[in-house]
Amino acid sequence: MTPASEAELSEAVAAAAAVGQPLEIAGGGTRRGLGRPVQAEGTLSTSGIRGIRLYEPGALTLVVAAGTPLAEIEAALDAEGQRLPFEPMDHRALLGGTGEPTIGGAVACGASGPRRIQAGACRDAMIGVRFVNGRGEALSNGGRVMKNVTGYDLVKLMAGSYGTLGVLTEVGFKVLPRPERALTLVLEGLAEDRAVAALSAAVTAPFDVNGAAHLPARADAPARTLVRVEGLEAQAEYRAASLARLLAPFGEASRVDGDAHEALWRHVRDAERFAGREGAVWRLSMRPSDTPGAVGRIREATGADAFYDWAGGLVWLCLPETGDAGAAVIRAETARLGGHATLVRAAAATRAAVEVFEPEPAPLARISAGLRASFDPSGILNPGRMRA
Repeated sequence: MTPASEAELSEAVAAAAAVGQPLEIAGGGTRRGLGRPVQAEGTLSTSGIRGIRLYEPGALTLVVAAGTPLAEIEAALDAEGQRLPFEPMDHRALLGGTGEPTIGGAVACGASGPRRIQAGACRDAMIGVRFVNGRGEALSNGGRVMKNVTGYDLVKLMAGSYGTLGVLTEVGFKVLPRPERALTLVLEGLAEDRAVAALSAAVTAPFDVNGAAHLPARADAPARTLVRVEGLEAQAEYRAASLARLLAPFGEASRVDGDAHEALWRHVRDAERFAGREGAVWRLSMRPSDTPGAVGRIREATGADAFYDWAGGLVWLCLPETGDAGAAVIRAETARLGGHATLVRAAAATRAAVEVFEPEPAPLARISAGLRASFDPSGILNPGRMRA
């Protein structure tokens, strides 16, 4: 089913709820491999509900229909020298998907890229939503301007809900100006613990770093530690020179800009290191100071490859998809260190057999269950996607 309006979508959901028909919710279909396999008899696509509803560059606000392709949104923003703050990941390279990523899919999965360390997550850029709940009721929260923050917590709740609480039809964002100058400082050859120390020094300095990643050595490339700065021409140059001096104890930093700079951060954002390779892919989040040790222990037990983002606070792992795909080893590390882990890529059978998302403590699980019962009492929206 591909309704062309919110009213048609509401009718479709209400009809499904009346007979208890489970629905898989999809946008462009590029993120369908995320989460657990959905147990549904039909697919409801938002790709027919598309278009920019409101764009006021002077007010830094944008309202778009959920099925609007991200490429269309980015082109409109680029024409005005602006961009989405949260740098949404494109999962096609990692998951081997085709189609067009939509803004509703990015919001539903809470897709946030390297810029999160400075600009915040997807949910932090959202100022309003419209969605259809599991009863077929069209609801709205927030607004179309940044001053209107009524129901802001509900707006945040929809980010990362994977279509289990409601089907997004419209999303409002605050946007940011695109910088005049952008460049990356690159340190080569650092061990992982030294690289994380360098990244921590960079992001805690007053130089507005908005990208901090480490790519360990591979057979075809040395280890590279990346620090991104942006701003007006003079600002970016000052920040880069200051950071180079600050990072001198870790080595001499080279500079990358232009197309090579953009390609580096697409590589990090989209986890291209693991694209086209076999194996399960995990995302781990924990204190940056803990990640090198945790990665070392996981690597020793599983043979995992890894790279770091968010100044070491986010680790991507690729490891053989045998047995539980490393779940026991990884969950033991995150439990011990107070972090959490998500299985991002694996075969459907693996995703059905292991916990894809970090298990919730009992009190939080009760709250989650209550929310699902309130928003989708018949359990027809993406059943099985987040939990069995």
